[in-house]
Amino acid sequence: MTATGTATSQTLSATRRITGVALASVSGVAVAVQSRINGELGVRLADGFAAAVVSFGLGLLVLLVLVPATPAGRRGLVALRSALRTGVLRPWQCLGGTCGAFLVATQGLTIGRLGVAVFTVAVVAGQSGSSLAVDRAGIGPMGRQPVTRQRLAGAVLTVLAVVLAVGDRLSDPGSLALALLPLLAGVGVAWQQAANGRVRAASGSALTATLVNFTVGTVALLVAFSIDLAGRGWPAGHLPSEPWLYLGGPIGVVFIAIAATVVRFTGVLLLGLATIAGQVVSAVLLDLVLPTPASHPGVTTVLGAALTMVAVLVAALAPPARSRRRPAADPARR
Repeated sequence: MTATGTATSQTLSATRRITGVALASVSGVAVAVQSRINGELGVRLADGFAAAVVSFGLGLLVLLVLVPATPAGRRGLVALRSALRTGVLRPWQCLGGTCGAFLVATQGLTIGRLGVAVFTVAVVAGQSGSSLAVDRAGIGPMGRQPVTRQRLAGAVLTVLAVVLAVGDRLSDPGSLALALLPLLAGVGVAWQQAANGRVRAASGSALTATLVNFTVGTVALLVAFSIDLAGRGWPAGHLPSEPWLYLGGPIGVVFIAIAATVVRFTGVLLLGLATIAGQVVSAVLLDLVLPTPASHPGVTTVLGAALTMVAVLVAALAPPARSRRRPAADPARR
């Protein structure tokens, strides 16, 4: 390749990466809004699992209509079946939705007490370190991504920034114990993004990858909800009448589709950091504009939110590392 061709390729790669970061930040806003909706739905139903089933189930219904109705969706389903049959895609790589289901369940179970901001810091703490490990292992569609100093600095700075944002809330032992659930959910988010990226690469359709995610997640939540019913009985709350409380699932469709699309340009770590930036900033704004009894952001919260944007820029502007790229079929080979 000529020097001109190399420069053009690098410019195109940088443009795609920056565009991916911008889209991921927007999807992070969607995640924060979804968290507030599902948290409130969990309070109304008095059952986090029930709220998760409603949210995921509605998202699945949207996709069951949308995917067969679009040419890209239909082609994606055919390609997905072929990829599974030939071994290009392994069945376990289609299980990213289980992690998404766990994240949505924790929204309904914990946000009513923690607030969106503290919930976000717990997810961030788990997601940042997990994203580095997932990129290093080459689970995502970009293959192995070395842990460079700048990428590591971006991840560490993100965690510190979000801790600063909610530092005034971390003195409550009850909140810390409850925050373990979103912490574990954050660990799973990185693997979910990588797995969904693999499904998207194999099927050629972000909508198909999103449908797989919601199908698997809904099944997992129905099993969990059945166990919950057997142990505690029917939820004490009632389905709310406000339409906006049922938008969590459709919003999740947007977030998952964006993540499955851009992860092949950004890698799991940068996708996670950009999403985190959108989450934190919008979570703080939500707690300021639409406060709940669990939310009371202060000056440090706002400063921490601003610092997350700096952290994402540190990682996004890092020179592209040489990746040990593996094709999507590699995990199927012995």
